[in-house]
Amino acid sequence: MLAGFVVIAGLILVQPANAQGGAQPDAPKDTLKRVEQQLQTGKQRQQQLERQSQALQTELDDLRGRLIGLADQAQGQEQALDQLEDSLTTLEAEERERSASLDGERQQIATLLGALQRLARIPPEAALARPESPVDTLRSALLLRDAVPALRARADALAQALTALADTRGKLVDRRSKALAARVALAEKQGEMNRLIARREELSRQTEEERVQVGQRMANLSGQAVDLRQLMERIEAERRAAAEAAARREAERIEAERREAARREAEKREAERRLAARKEAERKDAERKLADLRAAEQKLAEQKAAEELRAKEEAAREAARERDLAARAPNRAADGPPAVAGMVLPAAGRLTTRFGEADRFGATSRGVTVQTRAAAAVVAPRSGTIVFAGPFKGYGLILIVEHGNGYHSLIAGLGRIDTAVGRKVASGEPLAVMPPDGNPDLYFELRRNGQPINPQRGFGAPEGKGQG
Repeated sequence: MLAGFVVIAGLILVQPANAQGGAQPDAPKDTLKRVEQQLQTGKQRQQQLERQSQALQTELDDLRGRLIGLADQAQGQEQALDQLEDSLTTLEAEERERSASLDGERQQIATLLGALQRLARIPPEAALARPESPVDTLRSALLLRDAVPALRARADALAQALTALADTRGKLVDRRSKALAARVALAEKQGEMNRLIARREELSRQTEEERVQVGQRMANLSGQAVDLRQLMERIEAERRAAAEAAARREAERIEAERREAARREAEKREAERRLAARKEAERKDAERKLADLRAAEQKLAEQKAAEELRAKEEAAREAARERDLAARAPNRAADGPPAVAGMVLPAAGRLTTRFGEADRFGATSRGVTVQTRAAAAVVAPRSGTIVFAGPFKGYGLILIVEHGNGYHSLIAGLGRIDTAVGRKVASGEPLAVMPPDGNPDLYFELRRNGQPINPQRGFGAPEGKGQG
């Protein structure tokens, strides 16, 4: 763009003096005026966009608070559903055991009752005529007399066992209905979380795109204004130099005509005057360059101070948003992921491998492994910034969160990631979900200054370093 302005300046200088009317020098002024008007309009638009960005940020903070609450509720429902399913398994085993025991008891009683019925159908006269001896017949009668009360007692016990079996089956039906209701409620919570996450991503993307567009437009307009001012200054300087040169040439011509005899002396004086003028111009040019350098250094120092002030203000605003989010987020449920030393585990579930134990491959674990439910919610263990999100070697999808003071969290085994690199997250904010099948394992590793530490001791614990 600057090269085009230089070409325009050259065309203006090579034209005759009578052709340099008011139209040529006025064109850059008009252009500069238009650019400055556009800059003023852009500043007003930038202020409007800043107010809109603050409103969007407020809505985004509200969404984060709601997401934290929903994730907490979903993890509590996952814990309750795990307990219901465990109790269902116990009741089903008890029902099968009782049924098998009752089937055996029922067969024995049926066999004894059949024998009694066959004996009861034999009349006394026929019993006397049977080939057995009277002693055997008397022994059979005594055995029948003793067997009847025992059979009655076993029948009563069988009736009580049947009643207990019916009660167990009723409990089983009730637990199954509760488990079904818990699954439906969990699916509804997960659907609402997915909708809120989509809204959060849309607001973040909208705010970032508008901010980039306005910044680029303002940078382009500022560059045009600077180039136009330099062009006008250069045109004016060349015009003054051309007028001075023409005046000198006219004076020299008149002086040569009037004083031919003193021509050589006049030329000598003119040469000396030009040399002095050139030296003076060089001195002024050196002073101007030095002043420009000092002005540039001062401007750079002011810009640096302004950037430091903006960074401090942004840090203060971020801290205020964190406090506001913490105040608006509900208390964590008693059956949610356990909190330790200023953080929470990323997901609810059963702890299968602890820090320092041998994992399933026989190696010493540098983190903890939690067995979760399918599609379980994964949350930030503490507020921080996402520095990595995506697949990595044999770990699958992983997240790395920077918490400050040398702390980093590594979360692996994910099924889907719902955040992006550079995003600031609050403690307990949903980041991802586990795979949708089976009982997947979540691996969580906490590092301080590059060294793994025991996640169950939490932040601030000096002991528990691992193997690097």
